[in-house]
Amino acid sequence: MSGAVDLSSLKQPPAGGSAPAGGYAVGEADFETKVLRRSMQVPVVVVLYSQRSPGSVELVRTLERLVQADGGTWELATVEAEANMRIAQALRVQGIPTVIAIAGGQPLADFEGAQPEPQVRQWLTAVVDAVAGKLEGAEGAAEQPVEDPRFVAAEEALDRGDMAGAEAAYEAVLAAEPNNEDAKAALRQLRFLARAQQVPESALATADADPANVDAALDAADLELLGQRPEAAFDRLIATVKRTAGEDRTKVRTRLLELFDLFDKAEPFVVAARRKLATALY
Repeated sequence: MSGAVDLSSLKQPPAGGSAPAGGYAVGEADFETKVLRRSMQVPVVVVLYSQRSPGSVELVRTLERLVQADGGTWELATVEAEANMRIAQALRVQGIPTVIAIAGGQPLADFEGAQPEPQVRQWLTAVVDAVAGKLEGAEGAAEQPVEDPRFVAAEEALDRGDMAGAEAAYEAVLAAEPNNEDAKAALRQLRFLARAQQVPESALATADADPANVDAALDAADLELLGQRPEAAFDRLIATVKRTAGEDRTKVRTRLLELFDLFDKAEPFVVAARRKLATALY
């Protein structure tokens, strides 16, 4: 998951809602450090939620109350699923919300769906009891690495909702280090999310009703990718490549390559989509 950036702060909550506070927000950029490495010393409870779901947000609130009451026996990491697709995929999440306890760098226990507080408390107690005395000072526990202040500045800009400031911060990194892959990946994801969040929900229906509309297909693919359906997005654009020629085909192919670059090249669905694209082109 390296080379990605937590863009969850850019996802705006629905009317009347707000992003959860407490615990600590985690994204693709810091999942290894804040969850996997930290879990060598203390169990980390990861909750993958959606701001679109009131029950999902309420579960986060419940966990926030409990982690504050438990005084450091476990830690809470919140992951906004729609902005961190690869975390959800890596953890094989099937539904939102999902709660996963990670200890020693490995998933220990999980549950799916909103649960009443007494059941959540019982589950947490079992998790803490299961790892008691087995993690602190465990061999292989790593010190938290010093964060690059330039990336910290970019992430702070994201926290404030300052997309332009975050983009400028990453561009400054690349101006000094043109080959900095983390900054390149962060910019790609930032620019994708900025574009995709402007696409109206109606774009999917428009594209389905008019398959020849190239711009609608591009917008619909953005929505599908934002909704954690990369295979659907890729298949839509590959089908559009097959139907088009000339400048339209080049336009769609260029967008596909941009979307591929949002993921690890070794991801099976990326490998499969690249093969389909090659077949469509040649």
